[in-house]
Amino acid sequence: MGYIPIFFDVTGRECVVVGGGEVAARKVESLLEAGAHVIVVSPRLSPPMREIVADGRVTHLARGYQRGDIAGCLLVYAATDNPKSHRELAAEARALGIPINVVDMPELCAFIAPAVVKRGALQIAISTGGASPAFAARLRRELEDQFGTEYTLTLEVLRAARRRLHADEIDPAERMRRLTDLANSALPDAIAVGDAAAIERILATHLGDGVSLATLGLAPAEFSH
Repeated sequence: MGYIPIFFDVTGRECVVVGGGEVAARKVESLLEAGAHVIVVSPRLSPPMREIVADGRVTHLARGYQRGDIAGCLLVYAATDNPKSHRELAAEARALGIPINVVDMPELCAFIAPAVVKRGALQIAISTGGASPAFAARLRRELEDQFGTEYTLTLEVLRAARRRLHADEIDPAERMRRLTDLANSALPDAIAVGDAAAIERILATHLGDGVSLATLGLAPAEFSH
């Protein structure tokens, strides 16, 4: 099997999760966090899934999977204890051209779900090609220690800087140079220790005199410890 990494924009799109257990609940939470409209198909729900359904965050079909349930959706997760249902669901997904992930059955998957480290807009996806999800989880834990919460704020600054330079209609080559230099600067280190003065110096150096957290539309207090 060969895989390429890809990120789906699921905002406002319909995604189906077949299954009501804890694994299915984790898939649902990830989809909801990304802004998807989620349909859950399952006659039984685990406590985490019951809470999600009770909050009205998903559409719940309180029965087993039936052919046609996934028509028109963007992607599907199958997480039940019924291999026969998984095979039928995978066959329908293939016929409809809908990507499907079947938990613990990589031979039926059109895509596999990576372990993910998330820090705001930053997402680091880890895959072992289905060889060992447990090892992918280990690597995720190691990367979570390496990439702290400062990367959330770093990406907020970089996004704001990019917007500012586009609005100023800077020459594209010069804009790229400034943004590249800022991305390669000590900005994450300054944010990690809450050194607001150093952050401001970095911004002025790479974006120009007068550019600051405030002029980028960011609250300086969020960057000070």
